[in-house]
Amino acid sequence: MPILVVRLGTPRQEGEGLRIGTVRRPPRGVPKADLAVRNFYDLWLPELAPSEALLKLGLTAEDEKGWKRFEQRYRAEMRRPEKLRLLDLLAALSRQTNFSVGCYCADENRCHRSILRQLLADHGAQLD
Repeated sequence: MPILVVRLGTPRQEGEGLRIGTVRRPPRGVPKADLAVRNFYDLWLPELAPSEALLKLGLTAEDEKGWKRFEQRYRAEMRRPEKLRLLDLLAALSRQTNFSVGCYCADENRCHRSILRQLLADHGAQLD
């Protein structure tokens, strides 16, 4: 029962299960009651999103050097004990149930979810 890493707001895949938004902010202009219906997320977990300052750094990374700087800093944020516990929890849940994690970014290669995918794998998560 692997974790799917998805773009929030896209159609759900069959058997995807609970969709978890790992984003700093909810989508603008979408009422809370419509978040799941519009395929954003069922549960919001901003603790797995980059900090506000780091998010700005990632969004402005224009080259590979800038992206690597973002990646290093995001990985450092994710080494905090409370973040490690969340990664362990999701990894354990991936062996029991279907769910997905995601972000809004169009390009996963320039999104924290690509790094989150690897962090989850490092914690033993089953990923699709």
